[in-house]
Amino acid sequence: MDLLNTNARFLHDNIVMYADRLAATLPEKLCVFYFVNSGSEANDLALRLAHQYTQHEDVIVLDHAYHGHLMSLIDISPYKFRKLAGQKEWVHVAPLPDTYRGLYREDHPNPGQAYADTVKDLIEEVHRDGRKISAYFAESLPSVGGQIILPQGYSTKVAEYVRSAGGVFVADEVQTGFGRVGSHFWAFQLQGERFLSRHKIAGAFTANGVEYFNTFGGNPVSCAIGLAVLDVIEEEDLQGNATRVGAHLKDLLIKLQPRHQIIGDVRGVGLFVGLELVTDREQRTPATEIAALVVKRLKEEDNICVSTDGPWESVIKFKPPMCFSMDDAELTVKCIDRILTDMEVSDI
Repeated sequence: MDLLNTNARFLHDNIVMYADRLAATLPEKLCVFYFVNSGSEANDLALRLAHQYTQHEDVIVLDHAYHGHLMSLIDISPYKFRKLAGQKEWVHVAPLPDTYRGLYREDHPNPGQAYADTVKDLIEEVHRDGRKISAYFAESLPSVGGQIILPQGYSTKVAEYVRSAGGVFVADEVQTGFGRVGSHFWAFQLQGERFLSRHKIAGAFTANGVEYFNTFGGNPVSCAIGLAVLDVIEEEDLQGNATRVGAHLKDLLIKLQPRHQIIGDVRGVGLFVGLELVTDREQRTPATEIAALVVKRLKEEDNICVSTDGPWESVIKFKPPMCFSMDDAELTVKCIDRILTDMEVSDI
C-alpha cells in the first residue's frame, strides 16, 4: 500500500482473479461478487439487495444477533437495538437455536425442525399483519449469541420456508468464513447448499439504473492481499489445521468437565469453540462473573486473549488465528485448568 493506493475506478485484473478464486470455494449459483471495506458494509449491502429483489422490507433475525455498527444493521441486531431505540415494526426476532439453554434442547427428538418452525410461525404472523418477508438474516454460526452450533436441518428448513414466502436467505459469514470451521470453507455449507442464483438478485438490484460503486472496495492492492491470503490458506493447509487443532482443543476442554463442575457445556466446530460456565449444572445458571474473571486472568497471567459472549456473557469464546497450533491449544487449556482449580481452592 506504500507503493500503490488507488480507488476502484481503474480497471485491473486482480479484482477478476480474486472473484474467480472466491467463486471456486462456493456453490455455482453464488457467482456475483461485490467488494466492500468491512463486514458492516457487506451486511448493509446484503439488506439492500434483499429489499430490491423482493420489493419488501420485513426481516427475520435471530435473538441476541449482532450484524454490524451501521444504523441499518443496528436495526436488525437485537444485541444492540434493545439497549437503544428498540425494535422496529419491520424487524421480527426468532428464538436463538440454542440446544443447551434454549426452547428446545439436546433431549428434543428434532430440535432443528422445532426451531425452524418458530421461523415459519413468524412468517405466518407477518402475513396475517398484511406484510411480506424480505429476508431471513443470520450468522451461519451465531457468535455474539454464544458460539452456537445450529442443530442439523435447521437452516435447510428455514431457507425453504423463507423462499416459499418470497424472501431470501442471507448468511452472515463475517466471523466464520475462509475455512475457520475446518470441514468447509464457509460455515453455511455445514447444513447444505440452498441458495438462489445471485444473477437473479443482482439483476433486480441493477434494474433500476442506480449503479453500485465503492471507492476502495475491490481496489487492486486489496485484491492482491485477498489473493495472497487465499494462497496462504491453501499452501499452509490452514483449513485442515482448523479441523485438526479445533477438534483437539474441543476434546481437551471436554476432558476438563469432570474436573470442574463449573463447565456446563463445550461446543464448537473447527476453530470456533465455546466454553459455557455455569454455577449450577442442573439449572444451567450462567456464571457471568466467573467467566469474566477467567478471561481477565488468562490475559494478565498468560498473555492469552479470549473474550466472553452469549446473552449472559457466560461463554468463553475461542476464535484464534488460523495458524493456532496443537501446542497453543494445549497451553490454553492447561492455563484454564489452573485458573479454575485456583478458584475452586479459593472458594473452599
